[in-house]
Amino acid sequence: MGREDTKFELHCGRYCLNLSKRTHLMGILNVTPDSFSDGGCYFGLKDAVSQAHRMAKEGADIIDVGGESTRPGSHSVSLREEIKRVIPVVERLVKELHIPISVDTCKAELAKRALDLGAHLINDVTALRGDLSLGGVVAQYEVPLILMHMQGTPRDMQSNPHYESLIPEIIAFLRQAMERARQAGVEEKNILIDPGIGFGKRTGHNLEIIRRLSEFQILGRPIVIGTSRKSVIGDVLNLPVGDRLEGTAATVACAVLNGAHIVRVHDVKEMVRVARMVDAIVQGEQYA
Repeated sequence: MGREDTKFELHCGRYCLNLSKRTHLMGILNVTPDSFSDGGCYFGLKDAVSQAHRMAKEGADIIDVGGESTRPGSHSVSLREEIKRVIPVVERLVKELHIPISVDTCKAELAKRALDLGAHLINDVTALRGDLSLGGVVAQYEVPLILMHMQGTPRDMQSNPHYESLIPEIIAFLRQAMERARQAGVEEKNILIDPGIGFGKRTGHNLEIIRRLSEFQILGRPIVIGTSRKSVIGDVLNLPVGDRLEGTAATVACAVLNGAHIVRVHDVKEMVRVARMVDAIVQGEQYA
């Protein structure tokens, strides 16, 4: 279990993250009115910036700003609306924080505007299928890109997700996504992959992905995973979104043990502690 010997360094502008040394934490900042967990909590600029500062203080290595909900059943928002939500926040954070700022978007124009302001990486849940121009923008700015697996779209992904062979199908999808990125000019060193917990998967699928996460190492790229507060935890423990901290901790611990390089979380303080403890267990004598 755990990471293979491959060394991954992620260059994000003036920041360099050694993903092979320890697990990195990506703090989720949803500047939306309707995200499944914290929609509306940080919709205003002041609240969003304050939350980002809080997560950075608690140990987040990256802040991931998203202006469009991708919860099951959600509809896409216009480019104009997404720009209105995201750009003022990014503009503040790149000036005020001393960690990389990621933008969770599939829209090339929004990505370009954010990168012009100094954002450091792009997180695309559509894996370059949503906007064919996005790959070229990422290549132009030479920033890292997260490619995530999703069956369907947020609007219909949970209607009837089905797989003949779950892990091989997701790996094949991510291979194709990586090839799209390379064809667009994105360098291999800047590609990260995410198996997409909750995106077109049933509870059993999500549990299997976490259990078999190490198999994604075959792709040779850093693994990002986001289990925080998701429905798989609610389904197993029969708990509402606001009461899934311990369940999230269990999934984060298993993901780290099985080779995750970056975990996306809402509860940064608690999950930093979980990740550090599991890192120490994995590293053993080397930790000291």
